[in-house]
Amino acid sequence: MHRKIGVVSRGNSGFARDPALLAWGMNILTIPRPDDWHLHLRDGAMLQGILPESARDFARAIIMPNLVPPVVTGAQAAAYRARILAALPEGAAFEPLMTLYLTETTDPEDVAAAAASGLIKAVKLYPAGATTNSDSGVRDFDKVRPVFEKMAEIGLPLCTHGEVTTPEVDIFDREAVFIETVLDPIRRATPGLRVVMEHLTTKDGVDYVAAQGHDMGATITTHHLIINRNHILVGGIKPHYYCLPVAKREHHRRALIEAATSGNPHFFLGTDSAPHADPAKENACGCAGCFTATNTMPLLAHIFESEGRLDALTAFASENGPRFYGLPVNSTTLSLEKHDTPTSWPAKIETGAGPVTLFDPGFPVYWQVKD
Repeated sequence: MHRKIGVVSRGNSGFARDPALLAWGMNILTIPRPDDWHLHLRDGAMLQGILPESARDFARAIIMPNLVPPVVTGAQAAAYRARILAALPEGAAFEPLMTLYLTETTDPEDVAAAAASGLIKAVKLYPAGATTNSDSGVRDFDKVRPVFEKMAEIGLPLCTHGEVTTPEVDIFDREAVFIETVLDPIRRATPGLRVVMEHLTTKDGVDYVAAQGHDMGATITTHHLIINRNHILVGGIKPHYYCLPVAKREHHRRALIEAATSGNPHFFLGTDSAPHADPAKENACGCAGCFTATNTMPLLAHIFESEGRLDALTAFASENGPRFYGLPVNSTTLSLEKHDTPTSWPAKIETGAGPVTLFDPGFPVYWQVKD
């Protein structure tokens, strides 16, 4: 017999807060429909194949602009948004929230115009060479200072891939060094700039973000809550656990779990679900990325329940992100149900660009999204 799990909401979504008004059900948790504040959809045949996996559970998502070529201008963002909407399954209710890829030649006025029109919700900063399709990113941060100043003026968030790329910095230290040498100087030089430090992987990142004001937020991925660097390397290299930023030591993973389950409004869900066809992952120079769109919500329910914090899942997945971005919490809901037998998912998602392996947590999960 499972214990009862309450339908709990903690933020400003308008859901009932009076315990007498909470609906109780056996093994069912209902939350406002979640959003994904960091998502890769790719383009073409890959987009067609994997978009339904996110549209099924999530109402909105911040869409990454690192295509080839990257989404640099408002016109390119509008065209990409149109391709995403055209690829949605019939009847799907999913809103892509577009971003622009920051380069050293980005026009501040184009950014401002795209934001004023409602087309874009953020600008993405990739340090050049940090991750997939980041070669067009920033090397000289002084060259993009006018963009930062314009963004601070209009309140447009900057999403950051928080790693330095200098060769002498160890890959496991890149996030901490980024905070010290790039992020904090940018924020000090540009008061009022709203910043999201995406896909946190370290206690250093958690501690920095938690100590900041309302203009600082951070996303945490599903896979970084589950794996540490041993999962990638022990017993042979596991290419489908390889991601950037790379998973760190266990004490860093524990810090991420504590942040995600704390209810702290600085932290919210961004899956960084990043599909690559298997041949691109399973080779001598495999691509970085974990594909988690399909099973993120059951995995999160498992993690939060294991920590005794199912009550905090609403804040992390449904409320903190909209609050940071100045958007309403979704009025529709998503229900998760716990079963006596483990939930199964397909090992791979078949797409026209090739098969994409779904992230395997390595343990049985008894939660599933309720139809």
